[in-house]
Amino acid sequence: MISAEYVYSAGLSSQLLACEKPEVVFSGRSNVGKSSLINRLTGRKSLARVSSKPGKTATINFFDAGAFSLVDLPGYGYAKVSRSEKLRWAQLVEGYFAAGRDIRLVVQIVDMRHPLSVDDRSMIDFLYQSGVPFIIVMTKSDKLNKTEYAAQLERFQTELSEYHQVALFPFSALKGDGLDPILCAIDSAVNH
Repeated sequence: MISAEYVYSAGLSSQLLACEKPEVVFSGRSNVGKSSLINRLTGRKSLARVSSKPGKTATINFFDAGAFSLVDLPGYGYAKVSRSEKLRWAQLVEGYFAAGRDIRLVVQIVDMRHPLSVDDRSMIDFLYQSGVPFIIVMTKSDKLNKTEYAAQLERFQTELSEYHQVALFPFSALKGDGLDPILCAIDSAVNH
């Protein structure tokens, strides 16, 4: 488990505080299970707020995890948000990545049950082209039977093969399946 405490939130890139330690960033579309993953990794029920309403996290949230910071980016791709709000989110996230921070790892989260969205693909392309280290966590794996699970895993491996050996981690927030390998990947990224 990762021991973490909430520090602050930034709704505009001008509100970002200076980066003082390595950062592990969580990215994914709205309602993909980002908060549930963070809460599982930290062993806390509500460190990151879980919402039934997509598009609720409109800020970048920072958590102190001792030797590093956990950074929760706002979820992307939620259709019912105004154009101006989408623009603010885009500027906020772009401002974060352009700020020269010590980003050790981006945990890019996708829903294992569904194909990659255009927004997922754009984010993965951005991370790959920028040379930012990242892994892909496929949430909601418990919602698939064995046959579907195997088929979806193969589909993701094929679809993401162009991103030379990016690590894929099936994960279930409900059961905790896949938690240890993700913790190991984070530990390895922070300490090397």
